[in-house]
Amino acid sequence: MSPGRTDETAISIVADGAIAPKSGISVVVIGAGFGGLTAAIECHRQGHTAIIYESFPSLKILGDIISFGPNGGRIFHRWADGEITKKMREVSIDLSEYGFKIHKYDTGEVVSHQKSPPKDETSPALNGHRGELHQIVFDYALSLGIEIKLGKRAKAYFEDDDKAGVEFEDGEKVTADMVIGSDGVRSIARTLVLGYEDKPKSSGYAIFRAWFSNKDMIADPRTAEFCANGDTFNGWIGPDVHFLFSTIKNGTDCCWVMTHRDDHDIQESWSFPGKMEDVLKVLEGWDPICIAIVEKTPNIVDWKLVYRDPLPTWVSTHGRIALLGDAAHPFLPTSAQGATQALEDGVTLAVMLKRAGKENVPAAVRSYQDIRYDRVKAVQKTGETTRDMWHKADWDKVKKDPKSIELPREDWIFKFDAERHAEEVYDEVVKKFL
Repeated sequence: MSPGRTDETAISIVADGAIAPKSGISVVVIGAGFGGLTAAIECHRQGHTAIIYESFPSLKILGDIISFGPNGGRIFHRWADGEITKKMREVSIDLSEYGFKIHKYDTGEVVSHQKSPPKDETSPALNGHRGELHQIVFDYALSLGIEIKLGKRAKAYFEDDDKAGVEFEDGEKVTADMVIGSDGVRSIARTLVLGYEDKPKSSGYAIFRAWFSNKDMIADPRTAEFCANGDTFNGWIGPDVHFLFSTIKNGTDCCWVMTHRDDHDIQESWSFPGKMEDVLKVLEGWDPICIAIVEKTPNIVDWKLVYRDPLPTWVSTHGRIALLGDAAHPFLPTSAQGATQALEDGVTLAVMLKRAGKENVPAAVRSYQDIRYDRVKAVQKTGETTRDMWHKADWDKVKKDPKSIELPREDWIFKFDAERHAEEVYDEVVKKFL
Protein backbone atom coordinates (compact mmCIF):
# COMPACT_ATOMS: atom_id res chain seq x y z
CA MET A 1 0.00 0.00 0.00
CA SER A 2 1.46 3.37 -1.00
CA PRO A 3 2.07 6.15 1.59
CA GLY A 4 -1.01 8.21 2.34
CA ARG A 5 -3.42 5.59 1.00
CA THR A 6 -5.53 3.23 3.05
CA ASP A 7 -8.83 1.38 3.14
CA GLU A 8 -11.73 3.86 3.29
CA THR A 9 -13.34 1.88 6.12
CA ALA A 10 -10.20 1.87 8.29
CA ILE A 11 -10.10 5.61 8.90
CA SER A 12 -12.58 8.39 9.64
CA ILE A 13 -12.23 10.80 6.72
CA VAL A 14 -14.84 13.54 7.03
CA ALA A 15 -17.17 13.29 4.02
CA ASP A 16 -17.02 16.09 1.47
CA GLY A 17 -19.01 19.06 2.75
CA ALA A 18 -19.63 17.38 6.13
CA ILE A 19 -18.65 18.41 9.68
CA ALA A 20 -17.32 16.06 12.39
CA PRO A 21 -18.97 15.95 15.85
CA LYS A 22 -18.05 18.82 18.20
CA SER A 23 -14.76 18.25 20.02
CA GLY A 24 -14.95 21.08 22.54
CA ILE A 25 -11.48 22.26 21.46
CA SER A 26 -11.01 26.01 20.98
CA VAL A 27 -8.38 27.32 18.58
CA VAL A 28 -7.11 30.85 17.99
CA VAL A 29 -5.56 31.40 14.55
CA ILE A 30 -3.27 34.37 13.98
CA GLY A 31 -3.22 35.36 10.31
CA ALA A 32 -5.94 35.22 7.67
CA GLY A 33 -3.78 34.19 4.73
CA PHE A 34 -4.40 30.91 2.92
CA GLY A 35 -2.69 28.93 5.70
CA GLY A 36 -4.62 30.54 8.54
CA LEU A 37 -7.97 30.40 6.73
CA THR A 38 -7.45 26.75 5.84
CA ALA A 39 -6.42 25.86 9.38
CA ALA A 40 -9.61 27.47 10.71
CA ILE A 41 -11.82 25.84 8.07
CA GLU A 42 -10.27 22.44 8.68
CA CYS A 43 -10.64 22.87 12.44
CA HIS A 44 -14.32 23.63 11.80
CA ARG A 45 -14.63 20.50 9.61
CA GLN A 46 -13.07 18.37 12.33
CA GLY A 47 -15.43 19.70 15.01
CA HIS A 48 -13.33 22.39 16.73
CA THR A 49 -14.16 26.05 17.29
CA ALA A 50 -11.75 28.43 15.57
CA ILE A 51 -11.50 32.21 15.51
CA ILE A 52 -9.10 34.15 13.28
CA TYR A 53 -7.29 37.38 14.12
CA GLU A 54 -5.68 39.33 11.27
CA SER A 55 -3.51 42.46 11.50
CA PHE A 56 -4.73 44.03 8.25
CA PRO A 57 -7.68 46.38 8.87
CA SER A 58 -9.50 45.38 5.67
CA LEU A 59 -9.40 42.73 2.98
CA LYS A 60 -7.95 43.92 -0.35
CA ILE A 61 -7.62 42.09 -3.66
CA LEU A 62 -3.83 42.35 -3.87
CA GLY A 63 -0.92 40.41 -5.31
CA ASP A 64 -0.33 38.46 -8.49
CA ILE A 65 -0.19 34.77 -9.37
CA ILE A 66 -0.26 31.98 -6.80
CA SER A 67 -0.16 28.24 -7.43
CA PHE A 68 -1.77 25.31 -5.65
CA GLY A 69 -0.77 21.80 -6.67
CA PRO A 70 -3.27 18.93 -6.98
CA ASN A 71 -2.49 18.05 -3.36
CA GLY A 72 -3.90 21.46 -2.47
CA GLY A 73 -6.83 21.18 -4.88
CA ARG A 74 -7.75 17.91 -3.15
CA ILE A 75 -8.13 19.81 0.13
CA PHE A 76 -10.22 22.60 -1.38
CA HIS A 77 -12.43 20.07 -3.20
CA ARG A 78 -13.65 18.60 0.11
CA TRP A 79 -15.18 21.94 1.03
CA ALA A 80 -18.87 22.49 0.22
CA ASP A 81 -19.07 19.40 -2.02
CA GLY A 82 -16.69 20.82 -4.61
CA GLU A 83 -18.35 24.24 -4.86
CA ILE A 84 -15.21 26.07 -3.71
CA THR A 85 -12.96 24.49 -6.33
CA LYS A 86 -15.60 25.26 -8.94
CA LYS A 87 -15.39 28.96 -8.05
CA MET A 88 -11.60 28.87 -7.95
CA ARG A 89 -11.33 27.21 -11.37
CA GLU A 90 -13.44 29.98 -12.90
CA VAL A 91 -10.69 32.55 -12.12
CA SER A 92 -7.72 30.20 -12.63
CA ILE A 93 -5.57 29.53 -15.66
CA ASP A 94 -6.64 26.65 -17.91
CA LEU A 95 -3.64 25.09 -19.64
CA SER A 96 -5.32 21.83 -20.65
CA GLU A 97 -4.83 22.72 -24.31
CA TYR A 98 -1.75 24.96 -24.23
CA GLY A 99 0.56 23.26 -21.72
CA PHE A 100 3.92 24.88 -20.91
CA LYS A 101 6.32 26.05 -23.63
CA ILE A 102 9.94 26.29 -22.49
CA HIS A 103 12.24 28.58 -24.50
CA LYS A 104 16.00 29.07 -24.67
CA TYR A 105 16.64 32.53 -23.31
CA ASP A 106 18.57 34.09 -26.20
CA THR A 107 17.14 32.56 -29.37
CA GLY A 108 13.57 32.16 -28.11
CA GLU A 109 13.58 28.60 -29.51
CA VAL A 110 10.99 26.31 -27.91
CA VAL A 111 13.19 23.54 -26.52
CA SER A 112 10.35 21.61 -24.86
CA HIS A 113 6.56 21.71 -24.96
CA GLN A 114 5.37 20.17 -21.70
CA LYS A 115 1.82 18.86 -21.92
CA SER A 116 -0.63 19.40 -19.08
CA PRO A 117 -1.67 16.30 -17.13
CA PRO A 118 -5.25 15.05 -17.51
CA LYS A 119 -7.78 16.97 -15.45
CA ASP A 120 -8.97 15.46 -12.18
CA GLU A 121 -11.93 17.37 -10.75
CA THR A 122 -11.28 15.94 -7.27
CA SER A 123 -7.71 17.31 -7.13
CA PRO A 124 -7.32 20.23 -9.54
CA ALA A 125 -4.16 22.27 -9.92
CA LEU A 126 -5.13 25.91 -9.40
CA ASN A 127 -3.15 28.93 -10.61
CA GLY A 128 -4.72 32.36 -10.40
CA HIS A 129 -4.64 35.83 -8.91
CA ARG A 130 -3.73 35.59 -5.23
CA GLY A 131 -6.29 38.19 -4.17
CA GLU A 132 -9.19 36.70 -6.14
CA LEU A 133 -8.57 33.15 -4.90
CA HIS A 134 -8.06 34.43 -1.37
CA GLN A 135 -11.42 36.23 -1.47
CA ILE A 136 -13.16 32.93 -2.32
CA VAL A 137 -11.56 31.13 0.64
CA PHE A 138 -12.15 34.10 2.96
CA ASP A 139 -15.84 34.26 2.04
CA TYR A 140 -16.21 30.51 2.54
CA ALA A 141 -14.77 30.75 6.05
CA LEU A 142 -17.29 33.49 6.86
CA SER A 143 -20.13 31.40 5.41
CA LEU A 144 -19.28 28.65 7.90
CA GLY A 145 -19.71 31.09 10.77
CA ILE A 146 -15.98 31.33 11.49
CA GLU A 147 -15.33 34.68 13.15
CA ILE A 148 -12.57 36.75 11.51
CA LYS A 149 -11.42 39.85 13.40
CA LEU A 150 -9.47 42.33 11.27
CA GLY A 151 -7.14 45.08 12.47
CA LYS A 152 -5.85 42.93 15.35
CA ARG A 153 -2.06 42.94 15.46
CA ALA A 154 -0.51 40.38 17.80
CA LYS A 155 1.97 41.76 20.33
CA ALA A 156 2.87 38.69 22.38
CA TYR A 157 2.02 35.02 22.87
CA PHE A 158 1.76 33.14 26.16
CA GLU A 159 0.88 29.65 27.41
CA ASP A 160 0.81 27.32 30.39
CA ASP A 161 -0.07 23.66 30.83
CA ASP A 162 -3.79 24.30 30.36
CA LYS A 163 -4.18 27.06 27.75
CA ALA A 164 -2.48 29.37 25.29
CA GLY A 165 -3.17 32.95 24.37
CA VAL A 166 -2.31 36.09 22.50
CA GLU A 167 -2.02 39.71 23.58
CA PHE A 168 -2.81 42.31 20.93
CA GLU A 169 -1.44 45.82 20.50
CA ASP A 170 -4.82 47.28 21.51
CA GLY A 171 -4.49 45.59 24.92
CA GLU A 172 -6.98 42.76 24.38
CA LYS A 173 -5.95 39.28 25.50
CA VAL A 174 -7.55 36.05 24.27
CA THR A 175 -7.02 32.44 25.34
CA ALA A 176 -7.88 29.05 23.87
CA ASP A 177 -6.88 25.41 24.06
CA MET A 178 -4.22 26.17 21.45
CA VAL A 179 -2.94 28.95 19.22
CA ILE A 180 -1.84 28.64 15.60
CA GLY A 181 0.80 31.14 14.52
CA SER A 182 0.15 31.53 10.81
CA ASP A 183 1.62 35.01 10.79
CA GLY A 184 4.01 34.69 7.87
CA VAL A 185 7.74 35.18 7.40
CA ARG A 186 7.81 37.97 10.02
CA SER A 187 6.14 35.71 12.60
CA ILE A 188 6.03 36.93 16.19
CA ALA A 189 4.94 33.47 17.28
CA ARG A 190 8.22 32.06 15.96
CA THR A 191 10.18 33.98 18.61
CA LEU A 192 8.14 32.47 21.44
CA VAL A 193 8.36 28.96 20.02
CA LEU A 194 12.12 29.13 19.46
CA GLY A 195 13.02 31.23 22.47
CA TYR A 196 15.07 33.60 20.29
CA GLU A 197 14.62 35.86 17.26
CA ASP A 198 15.31 34.02 14.02
CA LYS A 199 16.17 36.71 11.47
CA PRO A 200 15.73 36.07 7.74
CA LYS A 201 18.71 35.88 5.42
CA SER A 202 19.05 36.71 1.75
CA SER A 203 18.77 33.66 -0.49
CA GLY A 204 20.99 35.35 -3.06
CA TYR A 205 18.01 35.65 -5.42
CA ALA A 206 15.14 38.05 -6.03
CA ILE A 207 12.03 38.12 -8.20
CA PHE A 208 10.62 40.86 -10.35
CA ARG A 209 6.87 40.25 -10.66
CA ALA A 210 3.87 41.87 -12.30
CA TRP A 211 0.17 41.46 -13.13
CA PHE A 212 -1.54 43.69 -15.74
CA SER A 213 -4.25 43.80 -18.41
CA ASN A 214 -3.69 42.66 -22.01
CA LYS A 215 -4.50 46.07 -23.56
CA ASP A 216 -1.02 46.91 -24.85
CA MET A 217 -0.04 43.29 -25.37
CA ILE A 218 -2.85 42.52 -27.78
CA ALA A 219 -2.18 45.71 -29.77
CA ASP A 220 1.38 44.60 -30.60
CA PRO A 221 1.70 41.91 -33.32
CA ARG A 222 4.78 40.52 -31.51
CA THR A 223 2.85 39.74 -28.34
CA ALA A 224 -0.78 39.49 -29.47
CA GLU A 225 -0.55 35.71 -29.87
CA PHE A 226 -0.28 35.28 -26.10
CA CYS A 227 -3.60 37.03 -25.50
CA ALA A 228 -5.69 36.15 -28.55
CA ASN A 229 -5.76 32.38 -28.11
CA GLY A 230 -6.89 31.74 -24.56
CA ASP A 231 -4.67 30.98 -21.56
CA THR A 232 -0.94 30.46 -22.12
CA PHE A 233 2.18 29.63 -20.10
CA ASN A 234 5.71 30.23 -21.41
CA GLY A 235 9.11 30.14 -19.74
CA TRP A 236 12.49 31.43 -20.89
CA ILE A 237 15.44 29.74 -19.20
CA GLY A 238 18.88 31.39 -19.01
CA PRO A 239 22.10 31.43 -16.96
CA ASP A 240 21.02 31.98 -13.34
CA VAL A 241 17.76 33.59 -14.54
CA HIS A 242 14.31 32.33 -15.52
CA PHE A 243 11.36 34.36 -16.83
CA LEU A 244 7.85 32.87 -16.59
CA PHE A 245 4.96 34.53 -18.41
CA SER A 246 1.26 33.61 -18.28
CA THR A 247 -1.97 34.90 -19.72
CA ILE A 248 -5.12 34.07 -17.82
CA LYS A 249 -8.91 34.49 -17.96
CA ASN A 250 -8.94 33.64 -21.64
CA GLY A 251 -5.98 35.93 -22.27
CA THR A 252 -7.43 39.10 -20.72
CA ASP A 253 -4.91 39.30 -17.85
CA CYS A 254 -1.12 38.93 -18.05
CA CYS A 255 1.42 38.12 -15.37
CA TRP A 256 5.12 37.38 -15.25
CA VAL A 257 7.79 36.56 -12.69
CA MET A 258 11.55 36.65 -13.23
CA THR A 259 13.96 35.05 -10.77
CA HIS A 260 17.52 36.38 -10.86
CA ARG A 261 20.66 36.78 -8.76
CA ASP A 262 20.44 39.49 -6.08
CA ASP A 263 22.37 40.09 -2.85
CA HIS A 264 20.38 43.07 -1.56
CA ASP A 265 20.32 43.58 2.21
CA ILE A 266 16.88 42.45 3.40
CA GLN A 267 17.27 43.44 7.06
CA GLU A 268 14.31 45.83 7.07
CA SER A 269 12.25 44.99 4.01
CA TRP A 270 12.29 42.70 1.02
CA SER A 271 9.49 44.01 -1.16
CA PHE A 272 9.94 47.22 -3.14
CA PRO A 273 8.49 48.97 -6.19
CA GLY A 274 10.62 47.64 -9.05
CA LYS A 275 12.58 49.68 -11.58
CA MET A 276 12.14 48.90 -15.27
CA GLU A 277 15.77 49.64 -16.02
CA ASP A 278 16.83 46.94 -13.54
CA VAL A 279 14.64 44.39 -15.29
CA LEU A 280 15.90 45.30 -18.74
CA LYS A 281 19.51 45.10 -17.54
CA VAL A 282 18.97 41.49 -16.48
CA LEU A 283 17.38 40.77 -19.87
CA GLU A 284 20.25 42.11 -21.98
CA GLY A 285 20.90 39.67 -24.82
CA TRP A 286 17.58 37.86 -24.30
CA ASP A 287 14.82 36.99 -26.75
CA PRO A 288 13.24 40.30 -27.89
CA ILE A 289 9.80 38.88 -27.07
CA CYS A 290 10.68 38.92 -23.35
CA ILE A 291 11.70 42.55 -23.62
CA ALA A 292 8.50 43.40 -25.54
CA ILE A 293 6.44 41.86 -22.72
CA VAL A 294 8.32 43.75 -20.02
CA GLU A 295 8.04 47.08 -21.85
CA LYS A 296 4.23 46.78 -21.77
CA THR A 297 4.20 46.26 -18.01
CA PRO A 298 2.87 49.34 -16.16
CA ASN A 299 4.50 48.56 -12.78
CA ILE A 300 6.50 45.84 -11.14
CA VAL A 301 7.40 44.57 -7.69
CA ASP A 302 10.98 43.77 -6.69
CA TRP A 303 10.68 40.94 -4.19
CA LYS A 304 13.81 39.69 -2.44
CA LEU A 305 13.70 35.96 -1.76
CA VAL A 306 14.57 35.19 1.84
CA TYR A 307 15.26 31.95 3.60
CA ARG A 308 15.64 30.76 7.17
CA ASP A 309 17.75 28.01 8.58
CA PRO A 310 15.62 24.90 9.31
CA LEU A 311 13.82 25.53 12.59
CA PRO A 312 14.51 22.98 15.33
CA THR A 313 10.83 23.02 16.29
CA TRP A 314 7.48 24.47 15.23
CA VAL A 315 5.90 23.82 18.65
CA SER A 316 6.17 25.74 21.94
CA THR A 317 7.40 24.34 25.25
CA HIS A 318 3.94 23.50 26.63
CA GLY A 319 2.74 22.19 23.25
CA ARG A 320 -0.11 24.66 22.90
CA ILE A 321 1.30 27.04 20.27
CA ALA A 322 2.19 25.82 16.78
CA LEU A 323 3.72 27.53 13.77
CA LEU A 324 2.11 26.92 10.39
CA GLY A 325 2.94 27.79 6.78
CA ASP A 326 5.53 30.49 6.11
CA ALA A 327 5.94 31.12 9.84
CA ALA A 328 7.43 27.62 10.08
CA HIS A 329 8.86 26.96 6.62
CA PRO A 330 9.25 29.63 3.89
CA PHE A 331 9.43 28.16 0.37
CA LEU A 332 11.16 29.28 -2.80
CA PRO A 333 8.65 30.04 -5.60
CA THR A 334 10.27 27.41 -7.85
CA SER A 335 8.81 24.73 -5.61
CA ALA A 336 5.28 25.97 -6.52
CA GLN A 337 4.29 24.33 -3.21
CA GLY A 338 4.63 26.95 -0.48
CA ALA A 339 0.93 27.75 -0.19
CA THR A 340 -0.11 24.13 -0.67
CA GLN A 341 2.14 22.94 2.13
CA ALA A 342 0.49 25.49 4.43
CA LEU A 343 -2.85 23.90 3.53
CA GLU A 344 -1.48 20.45 4.37
CA ASP A 345 -0.29 21.81 7.73
CA GLY A 346 -3.78 23.01 8.61
CA VAL A 347 -5.42 19.75 7.61
CA THR A 348 -2.95 17.64 9.59
CA LEU A 349 -3.20 19.74 12.75
CA ALA A 350 -7.02 19.70 12.69
CA VAL A 351 -7.09 15.89 12.33
CA MET A 352 -4.58 15.43 15.17
CA LEU A 353 -6.69 17.58 17.49
CA LYS A 354 -9.82 15.60 16.62
CA ARG A 355 -8.18 12.24 17.18
CA ALA A 356 -6.35 13.18 20.42
CA GLY A 357 -9.25 15.05 22.00
CA LYS A 358 -9.40 18.06 24.31
CA GLU A 359 -7.50 16.32 27.10
CA ASN A 360 -4.49 15.64 24.86
CA VAL A 361 -4.03 18.88 22.90
CA PRO A 362 -0.22 19.07 23.47
CA ALA A 363 0.20 15.51 22.18
CA ALA A 364 -1.85 16.39 19.11
CA VAL A 365 0.20 19.50 18.40
CA ARG A 366 3.50 17.65 18.76
CA SER A 367 2.17 14.86 16.55
CA TYR A 368 1.39 17.47 13.88
CA GLN A 369 5.02 18.51 13.74
CA ASP A 370 6.23 14.91 13.75
CA ILE A 371 4.05 14.07 10.74
CA ARG A 372 4.79 17.21 8.76
CA TYR A 373 8.46 18.00 9.40
CA ASP A 374 10.29 15.61 7.08
CA ARG A 375 7.79 15.94 4.25
CA VAL A 376 7.95 19.73 4.32
CA LYS A 377 11.75 19.66 4.38
CA ALA A 378 11.82 17.36 1.33
CA VAL A 379 9.30 19.47 -0.63
CA GLN A 380 11.21 22.66 0.26
CA LYS A 381 14.32 21.15 -1.34
CA THR A 382 12.54 20.86 -4.70
CA GLY A 383 12.52 24.67 -4.94
CA GLU A 384 16.32 24.62 -5.01
CA THR A 385 16.64 21.64 -7.35
CA THR A 386 14.21 23.07 -9.91
CA ARG A 387 15.87 26.48 -9.83
CA ASP A 388 19.34 24.94 -10.24
CA MET A 389 18.12 22.64 -13.04
CA TRP A 390 16.99 25.72 -14.98
CA HIS A 391 19.74 28.16 -14.04
CA LYS A 392 22.53 25.71 -14.84
CA ALA A 393 20.93 24.17 -17.92
CA ASP A 394 23.18 22.09 -20.17
CA TRP A 395 21.76 23.00 -23.58
CA ASP A 396 23.46 20.07 -25.34
CA LYS A 397 21.76 17.74 -22.89
CA VAL A 398 18.43 19.54 -23.35
CA LYS A 399 18.70 19.13 -27.12
CA LYS A 400 19.11 15.37 -26.69
CA ASP A 401 16.53 15.08 -23.91
CA PRO A 402 13.98 17.96 -23.87
CA LYS A 403 12.20 16.44 -20.87
CA SER A 404 15.29 17.13 -18.75
CA ILE A 405 14.30 20.80 -18.50
CA GLU A 406 10.58 20.32 -17.88
CA LEU A 407 8.92 21.45 -14.66
CA PRO A 408 8.93 18.41 -12.32
CA ARG A 409 5.55 16.91 -11.46
CA GLU A 410 6.21 14.24 -8.85
CA ASP A 411 3.60 11.79 -7.59
CA TRP A 412 4.94 11.77 -4.02
CA ILE A 413 4.05 15.46 -3.84
CA PHE A 414 0.93 15.73 -6.00
CA LYS A 415 -0.87 12.50 -5.07
CA PHE A 416 -0.45 13.02 -1.35
CA ASP A 417 -3.70 13.22 0.63
CA ALA A 418 -2.94 15.10 3.85
CA GLU A 419 -6.19 14.23 5.64
CA ARG A 420 -6.05 10.57 4.73
CA HIS A 421 -2.38 10.33 5.69
CA ALA A 422 -2.94 12.02 9.07
CA GLU A 423 -5.74 9.60 9.89
CA GLU A 424 -3.62 6.65 8.81
CA VAL A 425 -0.52 7.42 10.89
CA TYR A 426 -2.18 8.95 13.96
CA ASP A 427 -2.01 5.89 16.23
CA GLU A 428 1.65 5.26 15.46
CA VAL A 429 2.72 8.88 15.95
CA VAL A 430 0.69 10.06 18.94
CA LYS A 431 1.97 7.34 21.28
CA LYS A 432 5.34 9.12 21.26
CA PHE A 433 3.78 12.10 23.02
CA LEU A 434 1.12 10.71 25.38
